[in-house]
Amino acid sequence: MNKQSLLLATLSLVLQCSAQAAVSAGEAAQLNSTLTPIGAQRAGNADGSIPAWDGGLGPAAGHVDAASGRLQDPYADEQPLFTISAANLAQYAEHLTPGQQALFQRYPDSYRMRVFPSHRSASVPAAIQQAAARNAVSTTLLANGDGLKDFATAIPFPIPQNGLEVMWNHLTRYRGGSARRSYVLATPLANGTFTPVYFQQQFSYRDHLTDFDPAKPSNVLFYYRELITAPARLAGDVVLVHETLDQVKEPRKAWIYNAGQRRVRRAPQISYDGPFPASEGQRTADNLDMFNGALDRYDWKLLGKRELYIPYNSFQLEAPSQRYTDIVKAGHINPDLTRYELHRVWAVEGTLKAGKRHIYAKRVAYLDEDSWQIVLLDHFDARGTLWRVAEGFMTPRYDVQVPWLGVETLYDLINGRYIVAGMRNEEHEPLEFGFKTSPAEYTPTALRNAGVR
Repeated sequence: MNKQSLLLATLSLVLQCSAQAAVSAGEAAQLNSTLTPIGAQRAGNADGSIPAWDGGLGPAAGHVDAASGRLQDPYADEQPLFTISAANLAQYAEHLTPGQQALFQRYPDSYRMRVFPSHRSASVPAAIQQAAARNAVSTTLLANGDGLKDFATAIPFPIPQNGLEVMWNHLTRYRGGSARRSYVLATPLANGTFTPVYFQQQFSYRDHLTDFDPAKPSNVLFYYRELITAPARLAGDVVLVHETLDQVKEPRKAWIYNAGQRRVRRAPQISYDGPFPASEGQRTADNLDMFNGALDRYDWKLLGKRELYIPYNSFQLEAPSQRYTDIVKAGHINPDLTRYELHRVWAVEGTLKAGKRHIYAKRVAYLDEDSWQIVLLDHFDARGTLWRVAEGFMTPRYDVQVPWLGVETLYDLINGRYIVAGMRNEEHEPLEFGFKTSPAEYTPTALRNAGVR
């Protein structure tokens, strides 16, 4: 090959890579300067109420009980800066979402928010930071944004260009690679009475499977399994999900094992606005984990960044000293146990596409810039009425550097009920991360074995 041909070939290769790259190498360099390794602003805000990023909490941040895996609260000695109530709501409205303000209006006598000093405690391991840097210049959206191409591990778009990319960051954010936990869900009546539902949950991302080949990755993003252990009428029921990267080309696969019938059946309703099991109709399948599943039914518009009071460092809410009856109250969870801090968030508006169906005509998601976790989510019905308000209570697992969403709530402003999931206060099994599993654990056959009672 002569010099001219070699130059043309090299130029062609560079142009191809530039066309495919999410951002240029020059833009990606911001991840080592003005941005954190996964795309947040390093600097604090103008008045210092949001601090500069210092790397987040690491394993040395506090004591971890080896038997239970319980974390010490590194901020236990702090007192609230102030408390927001219906009486002083207007003073703080600029830092509140419409959904948060609606909760004050719905429960003016009992709902309040204790606001504490802000700590940017979320952190991820070095390998995840390196994967995000690689993704920044290599990962692209497939046609129509229905999947990802050339994606590694987590956070495909640390420097997002649109709302769809921001939502993909939430779907693929770092969650420890694999995790298993027991937890409790409650769906109280309007007077606060409830029957706890006990779950055993496990998921594994594809790179934590024993047969994972990075040279030949499958279309599966992760496997998910959830077993109900109580009450007796639900015990033994299991949900199994194979979540795909391109869900339109290869839709999510889901199965349900019904212990009463001793039968495994396909469950296409475990997606979009299908009812999620054991939720008493209070949440859809894609409400789990704030939002999950395919993005194709909505147009996602990036609204930019805001400074909001969001649930953060919720160690007190997860403390073993609290009983479930201490947390679950009439109308909403106990505001004396929640903690809010001022943080920067990405705001993304999802509007239902013409010809598509979903019970939510619009959703507005707010994502923590330091973790890409959705922490607040407002849901609107077909009339444009604010219907349901979701909150995700971030409690970083600093021992393993996982920005973990522990407890999540979904409030129905119309019927006055709500659902709270992820409570572990009275559970004794430790929360485990990072283990390797075989795909055989996530087959319909394994589903039947797990559900035997």
